[in-house]
Amino acid sequence: MSLIVVSQVLLWITVAVLGVLVAALARQVGVLHERIAPAGALTLHQGVKVGDAAPEMHVKSLGGDAVVVGGARGRSQLIFFLSPDCPICKTLLPVFKSAAAAERGWLDAILASDGDEAAHRRLMMAEGLAGFPYVLSEDLGRRFGVSKLPYAVLIGEDGKIASLGLVNTREHLESLFEAKERGVASLQDFLAKR
Repeated sequence: MSLIVVSQVLLWITVAVLGVLVAALARQVGVLHERIAPAGALTLHQGVKVGDAAPEMHVKSLGGDAVVVGGARGRSQLIFFLSPDCPICKTLLPVFKSAAAAERGWLDAILASDGDEAAHRRLMMAEGLAGFPYVLSEDLGRRFGVSKLPYAVLIGEDGKIASLGLVNTREHLESLFEAKERGVASLQDFLAKR
């Protein structure tokens, strides 16, 4: 047998072995994908918990309007904590706007932060956020135990915290609505009870 024939046979054997390995790897990825549960918003150790009465606060928005956060009001409130220098916050703003528009029948959406007012005004103009109450209050973030951004709190119609957590993706933000709908603190709690 010539050297070319031997090299061709070895090459085809190698290709066949690689094909089997790729198929096995693809199967294993599929198995892992089925085992991974959807991850909701990460609930950090904070002073307030789901089911607690939300701290009621009267604050002013950047537009000068009075905004009441918390309290029983017949509508839910979504408070989205952000920062002008947080890149993840900026990528989530279209998601926040979309969710607020889709859920406007039962939900009031509020943007909250603290810091330099001029920077927040620039962010508000650049991202088209003039339609939302935008509150600058360090005390508001402290009362809700916000330690990392972006963070969101969903307050139910009864004034109690329905869900809250660190939100890094669309799925995290939507998991707050899902947790409220299912009456659980988080999707992780729901999956643990199953």
